[in-house]
Amino acid sequence: MHPIHRRAWFGWRSRRLLGSKFRYAKIRYGKIRKVTPVRSFSPAVEDYLKAIYRLQGEAGGDPVTTNALGGWLGVTAPSASGMLKKLDDLRLVSYVPYRGVRLTEAGRRAALSVVRRHRLLEAFLAETLGLPWDQVHDEAEMLEHALSPRLCEVIAAKLGDPRTDPHGDPIPTPDGQVAETPGQDLGSLRPGQRGRVTRVSDRDPAVLRFLTAEGIALGDVLEITEIRSGGAVTVQAPSGTHLLSSAVTAAIRVEA
Repeated sequence: MHPIHRRAWFGWRSRRLLGSKFRYAKIRYGKIRKVTPVRSFSPAVEDYLKAIYRLQGEAGGDPVTTNALGGWLGVTAPSASGMLKKLDDLRLVSYVPYRGVRLTEAGRRAALSVVRRHRLLEAFLAETLGLPWDQVHDEAEMLEHALSPRLCEVIAAKLGDPRTDPHGDPIPTPDGQVAETPGQDLGSLRPGQRGRVTRVSDRDPAVLRFLTAEGIALGDVLEITEIRSGGAVTVQAPSGTHLLSSAVTAAIRVEA
């Protein structure tokens, strides 16, 4: 491919990735040297950044593998690798093949913007429209890319600037600050120990529906009364005694 044609192709691909409402300048050696945001990245880019942010957090800050990322997004590892190379060109991630990917500072800021929109939408759907917590995640996934910054802040003000979403996940501030609450998995407690439920993973809606049916909610104090084989535990909750599988205990974060 002729160098001029290559630059034109790369510019077209970059516009697709950046979204039609982005301006950029100084493409050199196949790298975008300067990006000036007008509103947001394309939905595909935002989905990747948000997924990397979440998985990197769950991994304690370690690099995220392409297999883990592909599994989370429902794409093949080669597809994930191809997108990561493009995000690396945009300086949103630091990607080393076979070693994983991390967000750059620019990528982290962009990811937090998406996370803020997503979690505010979850809060709005739950508190204003009354959707159950097992449904708000998927609905917010479809709405987050269309939410303007102005409407995002109107929703935040309407809700009284909530600190957490319906699952207990912290909502980033407009300037990208995140107040993480220290905690531990419920399954790490021993018999006789107690913990207050501060977060519940939204990965599996079935877990959320189970907790609703059992009457277990954020803020409840759970006491481990028995540890069973396979990671299951029996807990005493305000709603009674419950047997929780390992999948359920892994989804619950508590503050001892």
